[in-house]
Amino acid sequence: MALAINVSSSSSSVISSSSFPSSELKAPLIGSLRLLDRTNVSAASLRLSGKRSSVKALNVQSITKDHMMASEKLDVVEVEDFEELAKRLENASPLEIMDKALETYGNDIAIAFSGAEDVALIEYAHLTGRPYRVFSLDTGRLNPETYRLFDTVEKHYGIRIEYMFPDAVEVQALVRNKGLFSFYEDGHQECCRIRKVRPLRRALKGLRAWITGQRKDQSPGTRSEIPVVQVDPVFEGLDGGAGSLVKWNPVANVEGNDVWNFLRTMDVPVNTLHAAGYVSIGCEPCTRAVLPGQHEREGRWWWEDAKAKECGLHKGNIKENTNGNATANVNGKSTVADIFNSENVVNLSRQGIENLMKLENRKEAWIVVLYAPWCPFCQAMEASFDELADKLVGNGVKVAKFRADGDQKDFAKSELQLGSFPTILVFPKNSSRPIKYPSEKRDVDSLTSFLNLVR
Repeated sequence: MALAINVSSSSSSVISSSSFPSSELKAPLIGSLRLLDRTNVSAASLRLSGKRSSVKALNVQSITKDHMMASEKLDVVEVEDFEELAKRLENASPLEIMDKALETYGNDIAIAFSGAEDVALIEYAHLTGRPYRVFSLDTGRLNPETYRLFDTVEKHYGIRIEYMFPDAVEVQALVRNKGLFSFYEDGHQECCRIRKVRPLRRALKGLRAWITGQRKDQSPGTRSEIPVVQVDPVFEGLDGGAGSLVKWNPVANVEGNDVWNFLRTMDVPVNTLHAAGYVSIGCEPCTRAVLPGQHEREGRWWWEDAKAKECGLHKGNIKENTNGNATANVNGKSTVADIFNSENVVNLSRQGIENLMKLENRKEAWIVVLYAPWCPFCQAMEASFDELADKLVGNGVKVAKFRADGDQKDFAKSELQLGSFPTILVFPKNSSRPIKYPSEKRDVDSLTSFLNLVR
Protein backbone atom coordinates (compact mmCIF):
# COMPACT_ATOMS: atom_id res chain seq x y z
CA MET A 1 0.00 0.00 0.00
CA ALA A 2 1.39 3.39 -0.95
CA LEU A 3 1.39 6.06 1.72
CA ALA A 4 1.40 9.69 0.70
CA ILE A 5 2.34 12.35 3.20
CA ASN A 6 1.99 15.98 2.25
CA VAL A 7 4.65 18.08 3.88
CA SER A 8 5.71 21.63 3.39
CA SER A 9 8.82 23.09 4.91
CA SER A 10 9.72 26.66 5.58
CA SER A 11 12.66 28.13 7.35
CA SER A 12 12.54 31.34 9.32
CA SER A 13 15.17 33.10 11.31
CA VAL A 14 14.17 35.93 13.60
CA ILE A 15 10.48 36.61 14.14
CA SER A 16 9.65 40.27 14.28
CA SER A 17 5.87 40.31 14.04
CA SER A 18 2.94 38.60 15.72
CA SER A 19 1.77 35.23 14.54
CA PHE A 20 -1.84 36.31 15.00
CA PRO A 21 -3.66 36.50 11.64
CA SER A 22 -2.40 39.36 9.53
CA SER A 23 -5.85 40.94 9.32
CA GLU A 24 -5.61 41.89 13.00
CA LEU A 25 -3.99 45.05 14.30
CA LYS A 26 -0.82 43.90 16.06
CA ALA A 27 1.29 45.43 18.78
CA PRO A 28 5.05 44.88 18.67
CA LEU A 29 6.30 41.67 20.21
CA ILE A 30 8.47 41.47 23.26
CA GLY A 31 11.95 40.53 22.10
CA SER A 32 12.51 38.07 19.27
CA LEU A 33 12.82 34.34 18.87
CA ARG A 34 14.60 32.11 16.41
CA LEU A 35 12.46 29.19 15.32
CA LEU A 36 13.68 25.85 13.94
CA ASP A 37 12.38 24.61 10.60
CA ARG A 38 8.68 23.99 10.95
CA THR A 39 6.34 21.77 8.98
CA ASN A 40 2.62 22.34 8.57
CA VAL A 41 0.94 19.02 9.23
CA SER A 42 -2.68 18.25 8.50
CA ALA A 43 -5.05 18.37 11.45
CA ALA A 44 -5.58 14.63 11.13
CA SER A 45 -2.23 14.05 12.78
CA LEU A 46 -3.49 15.78 15.91
CA ARG A 47 -6.72 13.87 16.50
CA LEU A 48 -5.47 12.01 19.56
CA SER A 49 -7.32 12.47 22.85
CA GLY A 50 -5.10 14.33 25.26
CA LYS A 51 -2.18 14.12 22.84
CA ARG A 52 -0.59 16.24 20.15
CA SER A 53 1.94 15.21 17.52
CA SER A 54 3.72 16.60 14.47
CA VAL A 55 5.95 15.49 11.61
CA LYS A 56 8.96 17.46 10.41
CA ALA A 57 10.46 17.04 6.96
CA LEU A 58 14.26 17.17 6.89
CA ASN A 59 15.43 16.15 3.40
CA VAL A 60 13.15 15.90 0.37
CA GLN A 61 14.68 15.21 -3.05
CA SER A 62 13.03 16.58 -6.15
CA ILE A 63 11.14 14.26 -8.47
CA THR A 64 12.81 14.04 -11.91
CA LYS A 65 11.24 13.34 -15.30
CA ASP A 66 12.77 9.88 -15.54
CA HIS A 67 12.23 8.77 -12.00
CA MET A 68 8.81 9.34 -10.44
CA MET A 69 10.18 8.64 -7.00
CA ALA A 70 10.98 10.83 -4.05
CA SER A 71 13.29 10.00 -1.23
CA GLU A 72 12.17 11.54 2.03
CA LYS A 73 13.79 11.39 5.39
CA LEU A 74 11.15 12.01 8.03
CA ASP A 75 11.75 12.75 11.67
CA VAL A 76 8.61 11.79 13.63
CA VAL A 77 8.38 13.84 16.78
CA GLU A 78 7.25 11.87 19.80
CA VAL A 79 3.57 12.28 20.61
CA GLU A 80 3.04 14.39 23.73
CA ASP A 81 0.58 12.90 26.20
CA PHE A 82 -0.80 15.95 27.96
CA GLU A 83 -2.82 13.97 30.47
CA GLU A 84 0.41 12.34 31.62
CA LEU A 85 2.23 15.70 31.54
CA ALA A 86 -0.52 17.22 33.70
CA LYS A 87 -0.02 14.45 36.25
CA ARG A 88 3.73 15.05 36.32
CA LEU A 89 3.20 18.78 36.86
CA GLU A 90 0.33 18.43 39.35
CA ASN A 91 2.52 19.38 42.32
CA ALA A 92 4.73 21.83 40.43
CA SER A 93 4.73 25.51 41.32
CA PRO A 94 3.11 28.06 38.98
CA LEU A 95 6.60 29.33 38.15
CA GLU A 96 7.74 25.84 37.09
CA ILE A 97 4.62 25.34 34.98
CA MET A 98 5.00 28.75 33.34
CA ASP A 99 8.64 28.06 32.57
CA LYS A 100 7.78 24.70 31.00
CA ALA A 101 5.07 26.29 28.84
CA LEU A 102 7.30 29.10 27.57
CA GLU A 103 10.23 26.76 27.01
CA THR A 104 8.08 24.36 24.99
CA TYR A 105 6.23 26.81 22.74
CA GLY A 106 8.40 29.92 22.56
CA ASN A 107 6.75 32.50 20.30
CA ASP A 108 3.74 30.25 19.59
CA ILE A 109 2.22 30.75 23.05
CA ALA A 110 0.67 33.82 24.69
CA ILE A 111 -0.83 34.80 28.03
CA ALA A 112 -4.52 35.76 28.06
CA PHE A 113 -4.82 38.81 30.34
CA SER A 114 -8.25 40.06 31.45
CA GLY A 115 -7.19 42.96 33.63
CA ALA A 116 -7.92 41.22 36.93
CA GLU A 117 -5.77 39.10 39.29
CA ASP A 118 -4.47 37.13 36.30
CA VAL A 119 -1.77 39.81 36.21
CA ALA A 120 0.01 37.18 38.35
CA LEU A 121 0.59 35.22 35.13
CA ILE A 122 2.60 38.11 33.69
CA GLU A 123 4.70 38.31 36.85
CA TYR A 124 5.44 34.57 36.70
CA ALA A 125 6.40 34.86 33.02
CA HIS A 126 8.64 37.81 33.85
CA LEU A 127 10.35 35.80 36.60
CA THR A 128 11.26 33.00 34.19
CA GLY A 129 13.49 35.37 32.26
CA ARG A 130 12.14 34.03 28.97
CA PRO A 131 10.51 36.12 26.21
CA TYR A 132 6.73 36.06 26.46
CA ARG A 133 3.66 37.48 24.78
CA VAL A 134 0.48 38.88 26.31
CA PHE A 135 -2.86 39.48 24.59
CA SER A 136 -6.13 40.90 25.86
CA LEU A 137 -9.68 41.20 24.56
CA ASP A 138 -10.80 44.82 24.40
CA THR A 139 -14.57 44.49 24.18
CA GLY A 140 -15.20 48.21 24.12
CA ARG A 141 -17.20 47.92 27.36
CA LEU A 142 -14.45 47.52 29.97
CA ASN A 143 -14.20 49.63 33.12
CA PRO A 144 -11.96 52.72 33.00
CA GLU A 145 -9.96 51.16 35.84
CA THR A 146 -9.20 48.14 33.64
CA TYR A 147 -7.89 50.30 30.79
CA ARG A 148 -5.67 52.15 33.24
CA LEU A 149 -4.32 48.85 34.54
CA PHE A 150 -3.43 47.78 30.98
CA ASP A 151 -1.36 50.93 30.60
CA THR A 152 0.29 50.48 34.00
CA VAL A 153 1.17 46.85 33.29
CA GLU A 154 2.74 47.73 29.94
CA LYS A 155 4.95 50.33 31.58
CA HIS A 156 5.76 48.17 34.61
CA TYR A 157 7.01 45.23 32.54
CA GLY A 158 8.17 47.11 29.45
CA ILE A 159 5.86 45.16 27.16
CA ARG A 160 3.16 45.80 24.60
CA ILE A 161 -0.12 43.95 25.08
CA GLU A 162 -1.57 42.57 21.82
CA TYR A 163 -5.16 43.80 21.93
CA MET A 164 -7.91 41.96 20.09
CA PHE A 165 -11.03 43.86 19.08
CA PRO A 166 -14.53 42.73 18.03
CA ASP A 167 -15.69 43.13 14.46
CA ALA A 168 -17.07 46.67 14.14
CA VAL A 169 -19.81 45.65 11.70
CA GLU A 170 -21.09 42.92 14.04
CA VAL A 171 -21.10 45.27 17.04
CA GLN A 172 -22.88 47.96 15.01
CA ALA A 173 -25.58 45.53 13.89
CA LEU A 174 -26.13 44.26 17.43
CA VAL A 175 -26.44 47.71 18.97
CA ARG A 176 -28.65 49.10 16.18
CA ASN A 177 -31.01 46.12 16.32
CA LYS A 178 -31.18 45.56 20.08
CA GLY A 179 -29.73 48.60 21.83
CA LEU A 180 -26.76 48.99 24.15
CA PHE A 181 -28.07 46.86 27.02
CA SER A 182 -29.98 44.01 25.34
CA PHE A 183 -28.16 41.44 27.49
CA TYR A 184 -30.26 42.46 30.51
CA GLU A 185 -33.33 41.24 28.62
CA ASP A 186 -32.26 38.23 26.54
CA GLY A 187 -29.02 37.11 28.17
CA HIS A 188 -25.35 37.90 27.72
CA GLN A 189 -24.38 35.11 25.34
CA GLU A 190 -24.94 36.98 22.07
CA CYS A 191 -23.00 40.04 23.18
CA CYS A 192 -20.15 37.94 24.60
CA ARG A 193 -20.02 35.89 21.43
CA ILE A 194 -19.48 39.03 19.34
CA ARG A 195 -17.27 41.01 21.69
CA LYS A 196 -15.21 38.23 23.31
CA VAL A 197 -15.47 34.72 21.87
CA ARG A 198 -14.96 35.53 18.20
CA PRO A 199 -11.98 37.86 18.82
CA LEU A 200 -10.47 35.17 21.05
CA ARG A 201 -10.99 32.57 18.36
CA ARG A 202 -9.11 34.76 15.88
CA ALA A 203 -6.27 35.27 18.35
CA LEU A 204 -5.88 31.58 19.12
CA LYS A 205 -5.78 30.65 15.43
CA GLY A 206 -2.35 32.29 15.38
CA LEU A 207 -1.03 30.23 18.32
CA ARG A 208 -0.22 26.66 19.25
CA ALA A 209 -0.85 27.18 22.97
CA TRP A 210 -2.25 29.76 25.37
CA ILE A 211 -2.00 30.46 29.09
CA THR A 212 -5.02 31.24 31.29
CA GLY A 213 -5.56 32.25 34.91
CA GLN A 214 -8.20 29.61 35.67
CA ARG A 215 -8.19 28.29 39.24
CA LYS A 216 -10.02 25.30 40.68
CA ASP A 217 -11.47 27.36 43.53
CA GLN A 218 -12.98 29.97 41.22
CA SER A 219 -15.98 27.80 40.41
CA PRO A 220 -16.41 24.51 42.29
CA GLY A 221 -19.07 23.38 39.82
CA THR A 222 -17.15 23.86 36.57
CA ARG A 223 -13.46 24.39 37.32
CA SER A 224 -12.74 22.06 40.23
CA GLU A 225 -10.98 19.51 38.02
CA ILE A 226 -9.12 21.66 35.52
CA PRO A 227 -5.59 20.32 34.91
CA VAL A 228 -2.47 22.47 34.74
CA VAL A 229 -2.16 21.60 31.04
CA GLN A 230 -4.64 20.12 28.58
CA VAL A 231 -5.56 19.90 24.92
CA ASP A 232 -8.05 22.73 24.45
CA PRO A 233 -11.51 21.12 24.08
CA VAL A 234 -13.10 24.09 22.30
CA PHE A 235 -10.75 26.26 20.26
CA GLU A 236 -8.39 25.55 17.37
CA GLY A 237 -4.78 26.60 17.03
CA LEU A 238 -2.44 27.43 14.17
CA ASP A 239 -2.50 23.97 12.59
CA GLY A 240 -6.31 23.84 12.59
CA GLY A 241 -8.69 21.13 13.71
CA ALA A 242 -9.48 19.56 17.05
CA GLY A 243 -6.43 18.99 19.18
CA SER A 244 -4.38 21.72 17.51
CA LEU A 245 -4.27 23.99 20.57
CA VAL A 246 -2.87 23.38 24.05
CA LYS A 247 -4.16 25.22 27.12
CA TRP A 248 -1.94 25.89 30.14
CA ASN A 249 -3.42 26.76 33.56
CA PRO A 250 -0.38 27.47 35.79
CA VAL A 251 -2.38 28.63 38.84
CA ALA A 252 -5.01 25.89 38.62
CA ASN A 253 -3.99 24.47 42.01
CA VAL A 254 -3.45 27.82 43.73
CA GLU A 255 -6.09 29.29 46.03
CA GLY A 256 -7.24 32.85 45.55
CA ASN A 257 -5.74 34.04 48.85
CA ASP A 258 -2.35 32.68 47.87
CA VAL A 259 -2.52 34.49 44.52
CA TRP A 260 -3.16 37.74 46.35
CA ASN A 261 -0.34 37.11 48.82
CA PHE A 262 1.96 36.63 45.83
CA LEU A 263 0.77 39.85 44.18
CA ARG A 264 1.32 41.86 47.36
CA THR A 265 4.72 40.32 48.05
CA MET A 266 5.96 41.05 44.53
CA ASP A 267 4.35 44.53 44.52
CA VAL A 268 2.52 43.77 41.28
CA PRO A 269 0.14 46.45 39.92
CA VAL A 270 -3.51 45.40 40.29
CA ASN A 271 -6.90 46.66 39.20
CA THR A 272 -8.17 49.29 41.65
CA LEU A 273 -11.66 47.76 41.38
CA HIS A 274 -10.49 44.93 43.65
CA ALA A 275 -10.27 47.38 46.56
CA ALA A 276 -13.95 48.26 45.93
CA GLY A 277 -15.15 44.66 46.38
CA TYR A 278 -14.82 43.44 42.80
CA VAL A 279 -13.29 39.96 42.56
CA SER A 280 -14.14 38.62 39.11
CA ILE A 281 -13.87 41.51 36.66
CA GLY A 282 -15.31 41.63 33.15
CA CYS A 283 -17.20 44.26 31.16
CA GLU A 284 -18.54 47.27 33.09
CA PRO A 285 -22.30 46.65 32.57
CA CYS A 286 -21.97 42.99 33.59
CA THR A 287 -19.68 43.25 36.62
CA ARG A 288 -20.35 44.38 40.17
CA ALA A 289 -18.88 43.99 43.62
CA VAL A 290 -19.77 40.90 45.65
CA LEU A 291 -21.10 40.79 49.19
CA PRO A 292 -19.94 38.69 52.16
CA GLY A 293 -20.99 35.07 51.69
CA GLN A 294 -21.27 35.38 47.91
CA HIS A 295 -19.16 33.45 45.46
CA GLU A 296 -16.76 35.59 43.43
CA ARG A 297 -18.53 34.74 40.15
CA GLU A 298 -21.79 36.09 41.54
CA GLY A 299 -20.60 39.54 40.63
CA ARG A 300 -20.99 38.60 36.95
CA TRP A 301 -24.31 38.51 35.04
CA TRP A 302 -26.22 38.50 38.34
CA TRP A 303 -29.62 38.59 36.61
CA GLU A 304 -29.17 35.12 35.08
CA ASP A 305 -29.14 31.51 36.25
CA ALA A 306 -25.78 30.41 37.57
CA LYS A 307 -25.31 27.81 34.83
CA ALA A 308 -25.27 30.58 32.22
CA LYS A 309 -22.44 32.47 33.90
CA GLU A 310 -19.69 31.57 31.46
CA CYS A 311 -19.02 33.93 28.58
CA GLY A 312 -17.76 31.13 26.34
CA LEU A 313 -14.01 31.53 26.81
CA HIS A 314 -13.83 28.41 29.00
CA LYS A 315 -17.04 26.64 28.08
CA GLY A 316 -15.11 23.39 27.65
CA ASN A 317 -15.28 23.08 31.45
CA ILE A 318 -19.03 22.54 31.38
CA LYS A 319 -21.45 20.46 29.38
CA GLU A 320 -25.18 19.91 29.20
CA ASN A 321 -26.58 16.62 30.43
CA THR A 322 -29.75 15.02 29.14
CA ASN A 323 -31.88 17.05 31.56
CA GLY A 324 -30.45 20.34 30.35
CA ASN A 325 -28.47 20.95 33.53
CA ALA A 326 -24.89 22.13 33.51
CA THR A 327 -22.46 19.67 35.08
CA ALA A 328 -18.75 19.52 35.67
CA ASN A 329 -16.78 17.97 32.83
CA VAL A 330 -14.15 15.76 34.48
CA ASN A 331 -12.08 13.85 31.94
CA GLY A 332 -15.11 13.62 29.68
CA LYS A 333 -17.45 12.42 32.45
CA SER A 334 -20.27 14.39 34.10
CA THR A 335 -20.28 14.32 37.89
CA VAL A 336 -22.57 16.19 40.30
CA ALA A 337 -22.30 15.70 44.04
CA ASP A 338 -25.21 16.80 46.20
CA ILE A 339 -24.78 19.70 48.61
CA PHE A 340 -26.30 20.95 51.89
CA ASN A 341 -25.64 17.58 53.50
CA SER A 342 -25.88 18.56 57.16
CA GLU A 343 -27.94 16.11 59.22
CA ASN A 344 -30.02 19.10 60.33
CA VAL A 345 -31.08 20.02 56.77
CA VAL A 346 -34.32 18.28 55.70
CA ASN A 347 -34.29 17.01 52.11
CA LEU A 348 -37.75 17.79 50.69
CA SER A 349 -39.26 15.85 47.81
CA ARG A 350 -41.78 17.37 45.39
CA GLN A 351 -44.62 15.96 47.46
CA GLY A 352 -42.98 17.16 50.65
CA ILE A 353 -42.75 20.79 49.57
CA GLU A 354 -46.29 20.68 48.12
CA ASN A 355 -47.56 19.49 51.51
CA LEU A 356 -45.59 22.25 53.21
CA MET A 357 -47.25 24.81 50.95
CA LYS A 358 -50.73 23.56 51.88
CA LEU A 359 -50.23 23.96 55.63
CA GLU A 360 -51.70 27.19 56.97
CA ASN A 361 -50.93 26.70 60.66
CA ARG A 362 -47.52 25.14 61.06
CA LYS A 363 -45.99 24.21 64.39
CA GLU A 364 -42.68 25.61 63.23
CA ALA A 365 -41.44 28.07 60.65
CA TRP A 366 -39.39 26.71 57.76
CA ILE A 367 -36.54 28.14 55.71
CA VAL A 368 -35.99 26.34 52.41
CA VAL A 369 -33.30 26.79 49.79
CA LEU A 370 -34.21 26.03 46.18
CA TYR A 371 -30.96 24.84 44.67
CA ALA A 372 -29.11 22.95 41.97
CA PRO A 373 -26.01 21.01 43.07
CA TRP A 374 -24.05 22.06 39.98
CA CYS A 375 -24.63 25.76 40.69
CA PRO A 376 -21.40 27.40 41.95
CA PHE A 377 -23.39 30.03 43.84
CA CYS A 378 -25.35 27.37 45.69
CA GLN A 379 -22.07 25.67 46.47
CA ALA A 380 -20.63 28.95 47.75
CA MET A 381 -23.39 29.29 50.37
CA GLU A 382 -23.35 25.63 51.44
CA ALA A 383 -21.17 26.20 54.50
CA SER A 384 -23.26 29.13 55.83
CA PHE A 385 -26.57 27.32 55.22
CA ASP A 386 -25.36 24.17 56.97
CA GLU A 387 -24.11 26.32 59.84
CA LEU A 388 -27.52 28.01 60.02
CA ALA A 389 -29.22 24.59 60.23
CA ASP A 390 -27.00 23.55 63.11
CA LYS A 391 -27.56 26.87 64.89
CA LEU A 392 -31.37 26.67 64.66
CA VAL A 393 -31.75 23.19 66.15
CA GLY A 394 -34.36 23.45 68.91
CA ASN A 395 -35.20 27.08 68.10
CA GLY A 396 -38.55 26.49 66.38
CA VAL A 397 -37.32 26.72 62.78
CA LYS A 398 -36.84 23.84 60.36
CA VAL A 399 -34.13 24.18 57.71
CA ALA A 400 -34.68 22.36 54.41
CA LYS A 401 -33.56 22.09 50.80
CA PHE A 402 -35.44 21.35 47.59
CA ARG A 403 -33.62 20.51 44.39
CA ALA A 404 -35.34 22.72 41.83
CA ASP A 405 -33.52 22.03 38.57
CA GLY A 406 -34.31 19.50 35.85
CA ASP A 407 -37.91 18.27 35.85
CA GLN A 408 -38.76 20.42 38.90
CA LYS A 409 -37.67 23.74 37.46
CA ASP A 410 -40.96 24.71 35.77
CA PHE A 411 -42.85 23.84 38.96
CA ALA A 412 -40.43 25.86 41.07
CA LYS A 413 -40.74 28.86 38.75
CA SER A 414 -44.53 28.86 38.73
CA GLU A 415 -45.22 27.87 42.33
CA LEU A 416 -42.12 28.74 44.36
CA GLN A 417 -40.98 32.09 42.92
CA LEU A 418 -37.76 30.60 41.55
CA GLY A 419 -35.83 33.21 39.60
CA SER A 420 -32.26 31.98 39.70
CA PHE A 421 -30.27 29.65 41.89
CA PRO A 422 -30.14 29.81 44.83
CA THR A 423 -33.59 31.06 45.89
CA ILE A 424 -34.39 31.11 49.63
CA LEU A 425 -37.96 30.92 50.95
CA VAL A 426 -39.30 31.33 54.47
CA PHE A 427 -42.59 29.62 55.37
CA PRO A 428 -43.93 31.47 58.47
CA LYS A 429 -45.89 29.59 61.11
CA ASN A 430 -49.22 31.24 60.37
CA SER A 431 -49.17 31.73 56.59
CA SER A 432 -49.38 29.29 53.68
CA ARG A 433 -47.64 31.67 51.30
CA PRO A 434 -43.85 31.60 51.48
CA ILE A 435 -41.83 34.80 51.68
CA LYS A 436 -38.90 35.09 49.31
CA TYR A 437 -35.62 36.24 50.83
CA PRO A 438 -34.81 39.36 48.81
CA SER A 439 -31.16 39.95 49.66
CA GLU A 440 -27.98 38.48 48.22
CA LYS A 441 -26.32 38.48 51.65
CA ARG A 442 -26.38 34.78 52.49
CA ASP A 443 -24.20 34.71 55.58
CA VAL A 444 -25.60 33.22 58.81
CA ASP A 445 -26.23 36.56 60.54
CA SER A 446 -28.15 38.05 57.61
CA LEU A 447 -30.34 34.96 57.21
CA THR A 448 -30.99 34.81 60.96
CA SER A 449 -32.01 38.48 61.07
CA PHE A 450 -34.50 37.96 58.24
CA LEU A 451 -35.95 34.89 59.96
CA ASN A 452 -36.50 36.82 63.18
CA LEU A 453 -38.47 39.46 61.28
CA VAL A 454 -40.86 37.15 59.42
CA ARG A 455 -41.04 33.79 61.25
